[in-house]
Amino acid sequence: MTAEDQQHVLAIPVLATYGEEDSFALPVEEQVDELPLIALRNMSIFPGTLVPILVGRKKSMQVIRQAEKDNKYFGVVTQRDAGIEDPKLEDLYTVGTVVEVSQIIELPSGEISAILRGRQRFTLESLTQEDPYLSGKIKLLDDTSIGESTEEEFKALTDLIHERTLGFLEKIAPSAPAGFLETIRSVKNRAYIIHLSASLLQVSTEVRQEMLEAEDLSVRGLRVLAQLQAHIQESDIKESILSRTRQEMDQQQREYFLQQQMRTIQDELGTGASADDEIEELRKKGADKLWSESVAETFEKELRKAERLNPQSPDFSVQMQYLRTIVDLPWGVYSQDNFDLKGAKEILDREHYGLDRVKERILEHLAVLKLKGDMKSPILCLYGPPGVGKTSLGRSVAESLGRQYVRISLGGVHDEAEIRGHRRTYIGAMSGRIIQSLQKAGTSNPVFVLDEIDKLSSDYKGDPASALLEVLDPEQNTTFHDNYLDIDYDLSKVLFIATANNISTIPQALRDRMELIEVTGYIAEEKLKIAEQHLVPKEAKEHGLKLEDIHFAPGALDLIIEEYTRESGVRSLTKKIAAVMRKLAWAVAAEEQLPAEITPELVREYLGKTIYSRDKYQGNEHPGVVVGLAWTSVGGEILFIESSLQPGQNGKLILTGSLGDVMKESATIALSYIRAHAPQLGIDLEQLKDKEIHIHVPEGAIPKDGPSAGITMVTSLVSAITRRKVRAHLAMTGEITLRGKVLPVGGIKEKILAAKRSGITDIILCRENEKDILEIKDHYLEGLTFHYVDEITEVLAFALLDEVVE
Repeated sequence: MTAEDQQHVLAIPVLATYGEEDSFALPVEEQVDELPLIALRNMSIFPGTLVPILVGRKKSMQVIRQAEKDNKYFGVVTQRDAGIEDPKLEDLYTVGTVVEVSQIIELPSGEISAILRGRQRFTLESLTQEDPYLSGKIKLLDDTSIGESTEEEFKALTDLIHERTLGFLEKIAPSAPAGFLETIRSVKNRAYIIHLSASLLQVSTEVRQEMLEAEDLSVRGLRVLAQLQAHIQESDIKESILSRTRQEMDQQQREYFLQQQMRTIQDELGTGASADDEIEELRKKGADKLWSESVAETFEKELRKAERLNPQSPDFSVQMQYLRTIVDLPWGVYSQDNFDLKGAKEILDREHYGLDRVKERILEHLAVLKLKGDMKSPILCLYGPPGVGKTSLGRSVAESLGRQYVRISLGGVHDEAEIRGHRRTYIGAMSGRIIQSLQKAGTSNPVFVLDEIDKLSSDYKGDPASALLEVLDPEQNTTFHDNYLDIDYDLSKVLFIATANNISTIPQALRDRMELIEVTGYIAEEKLKIAEQHLVPKEAKEHGLKLEDIHFAPGALDLIIEEYTRESGVRSLTKKIAAVMRKLAWAVAAEEQLPAEITPELVREYLGKTIYSRDKYQGNEHPGVVVGLAWTSVGGEILFIESSLQPGQNGKLILTGSLGDVMKESATIALSYIRAHAPQLGIDLEQLKDKEIHIHVPEGAIPKDGPSAGITMVTSLVSAITRRKVRAHLAMTGEITLRGKVLPVGGIKEKILAAKRSGITDIILCRENEKDILEIKDHYLEGLTFHYVDEITEVLAFALLDEVVE
């Protein structure tokens, strides 16, 4: 401390003792309007507090000595700028405190150490003299008012300040002298609680002066409480930081010690490899890579960065992992395509029955690649019902082309980083699944199956479907950017094959980037071929049986397909055949004789009661009953449309059988057409008076919808009204308009095969559906006659006989 009057609050302040009702204010008889003054630097004194100061200015020492000698009061005011040696009125705050000397000590240095007791605040109105010391005109201020607060509010405020002050001191001064905290705890004087707390706070001169200038005790108390709260929060934050720092330091020291021990042990065993050796090994691998100059420059820069890092630091392992990812990628490595088109076709036909469009597209790509030598791979999307071989087709395509095969399942993926990777700033960052799969493949042109692309979802982590836009766009995927890799990678030679069950859930922008190929469900005849050529040999091998010992009798596999499964694919069929194989394996293991052939009766014994049954043609004895054809996700079905007239409300139409809106509209259109063209149809509308018309489609628990039953409903209604018999073994499908036009419908292949299985011989179709018949193989059409029509009158002319049934 120099003689430049550097006053400060001691770490442990001097405490005073007051009664609960004691006042610090000057007695009336001692109140004056002019006082000697001392200018303080960087501090303020509050009424009631005892503050030690060190005084070095001659003017100030003269005031203190004279006050002690005469037992007089003087005033203290704070300088606005602590650097001014001889302050004037404008250099001083206008609110100060009247003080008295409690104790004075003359120091050998010539300075004075004094303890001053604050008594009452005042306002400095003017300076009356500047030499030999400062003196000024003052106006005493009221230090007892609590303002607009009630006594209860003021008491609660001071209790809270008291409590927070004690808590704060217990934190920052745990080693304070015995009795110090107890003395503060015993303070009852509420004004002294506020002023003592204010004097204990280490705040700026401006903040302390604001507290001193507060107009009443309540306002001053609120300012003190706000500062206390800020100090407590700051102390908590500092303590938390120190605690974490200590823990991190301890952990780092422990890890360093263990690393050193491990390195010593490895060196002793001769198994240790230095970080330099590992970096040099990566550099050698990089030198053999077929990457571009820009990639080589990036790799070398990252290597040099790794060399500058401490091998014991966490950043080193992160950097090395990144470098390994770069080196492990197949930069410029491409497998040689198999240009033997016949061999490729044989492989595709051997592994998969049907799927002609997909096979053709793969072979077309191979043919163009053979002629051109280099081209971007197509991006295909196979969509259709489950179990038809979409996913397994990818492996067969890879084998036929001579390429590596990789697959990722996108079902349930909802994080964009799964596709593009995480940025390296994140802890635990890694590359996306596209880059990871290329590392596994070892080539840059594998067959890459994106399974269940329609099952993608999105959330706050991003939209992976949007991330796939870059992957599946031939114009962009030459420079695919993985966030972790942070280097462009060429995906244009990758043959992407996406699979989906429902393309309507795929975003339009993503659909546009893919070549959509529908993979329809298998019909019963195709399932039989698949079972004979693929499933039976495969399941026999997997169950340890010899194929030559297993013989399915005619009709046995058909029985499994028709009565034990109902699906578009062959997964359930595979399970049922496996169940039969397990029975046979049991017999072999028990050293029993295998059956010479597996008959339909034996199938029923092995598999239990049948699960499904198909409708069969039931004859034409009843008018109003017509056979329609329907498409379902598991194949075609025949559908009986039944119509009848009954007494009731005039012309009311009743529809039953779980019909959808479109099918109900078809019934309404059919009835409207009949009423509009009754004379041409030979119908007397008087017949419909006081009659209700009822249309029913059996199997009412199964929902049905679609427009393809339009002509069937017209035929059924006309037959029911006129009582004319329907031609035997006849089925039909087609949409009807109010004008009587017959429109084409879909699912023709499945429908005609269902009709053939049910004993139908004649089928009525719209003329525009003839092209669909031409695409079906001839052996599926044997025994069927097709009648193509444009108008409903042609349908009725062929379908209804002249014979009337009463």
